[in-house]
Amino acid sequence: MQQEYSLPSNTAVADIDTHKVLRNTYLLLGLTMLPTVIGALVGVSMNLSFMAQHPVVTFVGMLAIMFGLTMGIFANRNGALGVLLLLALTGFLGLMLGPILQVALHLRNGGQLVGLAAGGTGLIFMTLAGVATVSKKDFSFLGNFLLVGLILLIVVSLANLFFHIPALSLALSGIAVLIFSGYILFDVSRIVQGGETNYVMATLALYLDIYNLFVNLLSLLMALLGERD
Repeated sequence: MQQEYSLPSNTAVADIDTHKVLRNTYLLLGLTMLPTVIGALVGVSMNLSFMAQHPVVTFVGMLAIMFGLTMGIFANRNGALGVLLLLALTGFLGLMLGPILQVALHLRNGGQLVGLAAGGTGLIFMTLAGVATVSKKDFSFLGNFLLVGLILLIVVSLANLFFHIPALSLALSGIAVLIFSGYILFDVSRIVQGGETNYVMATLALYLDIYNLFVNLLSLLMALLGERD
């Protein structure tokens, strides 16, 4: 009696590939936290007062460096150089956390707020990533809404650099938390649905979601719960 062998279906192969991309993405995402923490520690110990004195120049310069590194990552996304550039970008962004961490740590409960923001960011990420992965629902419909929201957020944030309206800053941080939470659903869903097959680019997208979520969550907590002397 002949034994019959069946080849794996296209769906099964796609599921294996998706699982591999997702696994490699989470591994690299965990690795990016190391240069981020190192950069943040360096940033906290530096005198970065010029960033507060020249917010527009700082914002434009930060965007220019981010854009250059991001283009380098994209061009080398299939090689080791892409990973190294990604780690360089996360180290730079960690350094850019210096000013907000300095302000937070000057609060009486600043250490608690930083820990709460980090824990909250992790909880939000794990919850939303779990929803996108387990449900396997396609959240691509969020893409256009999130993009429009992000563009408006950037434009209004730039305008507020000149007007310095505290209530507007608070509102923008709250909106940003919602937008980047939505982007976590969107970006994890893209991986699960097979829309993103490169784990370096997938890691970059999720890292930026987490980074911006943390910064804005910390800003909210400082404004609402910060204990000043």
